[in-house]
Amino acid sequence: MDTSRLLRTTGTVIAATGLLLSGCTSGGSGVAASAGSSAVPAGLRPYYEQKLSWRECGVPGFQCSTMKAPLDYGNPGAGQDIDLAVARRTATGPGKKLGSLLVNPGGPGGSGIGYLQAYAGIGYPAAVRAQYDMVSFDPRGVDRSSPVECLSGPQMDKFTQVDQTPDDKAERARLVAAFKEFAAGCQTRSQRILPHVSTVDAARDMDMLRGVLGDEKLNYVGASYGTFLGATYADLFPDRVGRLVLDGAMDPSRPALDLNRDQTAGFETAFRSFAENCAKQPGCPLGQGDPDSVAQRLKEFFRKLDAQPVPSGDGSRPLGESLATTGVIAALYDESAWPQLREALTNAMDGDGAGLLALADSYYERGADGKYANLMFANAAVNCLDQPPAFTGPEAVDAALPSFEKASPVFGPGLAWASLNCGYWPVKATGEAKALPAKGAAPIVVVGTTRDPATPYKWAQALAGQLDSGTLLTYDGDGHTAYGRGSECIDTAINRYLLQGVPPKDGKRC
Repeated sequence: MDTSRLLRTTGTVIAATGLLLSGCTSGGSGVAASAGSSAVPAGLRPYYEQKLSWRECGVPGFQCSTMKAPLDYGNPGAGQDIDLAVARRTATGPGKKLGSLLVNPGGPGGSGIGYLQAYAGIGYPAAVRAQYDMVSFDPRGVDRSSPVECLSGPQMDKFTQVDQTPDDKAERARLVAAFKEFAAGCQTRSQRILPHVSTVDAARDMDMLRGVLGDEKLNYVGASYGTFLGATYADLFPDRVGRLVLDGAMDPSRPALDLNRDQTAGFETAFRSFAENCAKQPGCPLGQGDPDSVAQRLKEFFRKLDAQPVPSGDGSRPLGESLATTGVIAALYDESAWPQLREALTNAMDGDGAGLLALADSYYERGADGKYANLMFANAAVNCLDQPPAFTGPEAVDAALPSFEKASPVFGPGLAWASLNCGYWPVKATGEAKALPAKGAAPIVVVGTTRDPATPYKWAQALAGQLDSGTLLTYDGDGHTAYGRGSECIDTAINRYLLQGVPPKDGKRC
């Protein structure tokens, strides 16, 4: 299990969307940066002035292209470029066009193109899609954009099964060895790209894409980790901020240890909501009673799996504690998955772990062929570059365990140990925790869900307060992120902002 600081939208958790780019070349091109072009350093102007050649993709209605970006923004034009995959669906409607709306599903490591083709480009409100070209890209290091690679499929199978609640010295040694093997694999297979996949690098790529598309300002919807990417962009380029929606917000001022501990508490909150709901259902596998009792039964079940995994239908991957915990966490992202989780837990407690294993596989983006998308590799690469590690060794984890267990009696120990993943990273962090005020930016809408498992509500409150022009929109409900998930109140407020430029009143609740 390695779920620490993996922040992405529900659609990319429950159903992986790795759609391939294919098709023939067709005409079309971008135009030079028109907003702030005089502020673009001379060394970057050739990148901003490049023309994109759009081609049809494998999904009807979508076009794809490739954009050049400097590997190292500190030394552009040195012959060390990388290719970034870009996709769009042009505005569908009659009426006034508003330019491009860039979308990001989170992660870090989530494929923007997969998200666009499977959801945003077809599932966003029709009025939004009618007036905007829907656009996304795979950030550097992700999927089709110079992807970070670390382990083979069989190696990842082994890694995801490592006991992440070590009970003795031998188990601790195996866990540390697994993290070291993961980091060494990334260094061996991805040495060139590893130092250049920070969120700051991706934000600079977004501004380049804005310029290449010919947009005066960046209009953007970022979900989960995508809110950190959007806030970073706003702080770097406040004069180029158009209409920014940051949904399921992160708090950029929190160091890695606090982020991981906060997220642990978020999953506890979400689990308690599930537990209350489950206890009301006939045949709840965790029994009846208050959330504490239900939580204790799940904890006991995890202990049994730690001692004796159950069959899963995959002989090389029985369902042990680590995979089971990941499967439960995957379903907590979206309350619509709660019935699936109840059934999977029922079957697992009866000796059939296939359902929980399927949930864990969706979380890790493991295909039926045993191959993994590069989500977990890119996730570690970006997180470990953006901030110094939460822990540098097992002793530091030991010291923090009580606070993690307080945050979540069920998930605390496992998520504490998962936070050691950057402790052995081969590239030194280039970023740090800090507030991102984005002084001078146009109004930015920050959305928070009160019982969000992955991005706790207090993070949205903090980000809205840090941004000079932030306005907080609250969804009183369950699940990760709020836009497009069934709340007419939320959707109406965001649609009005995107289409008319009118942000909701600060503090509005739905």
